[in-house]
Amino acid sequence: MLVGDELTERKREIRAWVRDTRSHMGEDRLTQGRVRLTARLSELVLRLGAGSLSCFQPTRNEPDVGGFLEWARHQGIDVLLPAVQDDGSLDWIRPNGVGSVVGAYGIEEPEGERLGSNAPEGVDLMLVPAAAVDVTGNRLGWGLGYFDRALASLSRRPPVYAVVHDHEVLDSIPVESHDIPMDGVITPERTLVFASRR
Repeated sequence: MLVGDELTERKREIRAWVRDTRSHMGEDRLTQGRVRLTARLSELVLRLGAGSLSCFQPTRNEPDVGGFLEWARHQGIDVLLPAVQDDGSLDWIRPNGVGSVVGAYGIEEPEGERLGSNAPEGVDLMLVPAAAVDVTGNRLGWGLGYFDRALASLSRRPPVYAVVHDHEVLDSIPVESHDIPMDGVITPERTLVFASRR
């Protein structure tokens, strides 16, 4: 088991590998991934009977959930999107459909009603970004801790699924005590559910 500097270095190596592989993904693959993710995510929502969810606005080369967000809006599903605060915590916004603004740390966020940090306690499903996830449900973020802190602060946590590219589901990733495990992972090609997490 990795600890200390070895663990930190291994996480750094995985993040660097993910950044590199994402930067070399072609437009065709990204477009196909968007279509397949829309189908897979909508399938999950329908299977769970989710009428509300939290998701994220993808940055460049992140799995493109934009098509899914459009689908959810047309289905009348209540969608919350995150906004990073100056203190590193997440607020949650119900988009009004008007557009986006650049928020803290240059991260794009939607315009809309701000609901506070505990808003996901009331949703049926949470979809979160990740650098990688392993086959037992451990998630590796980007090292800033936004989502781990947000998940840890919830008194009621709905099912949480990470969304990644197919090659970012790894056999194992290093884990620290503050890392929050996932209930499942969605990629363009598959859905994995970690039954032992619930």
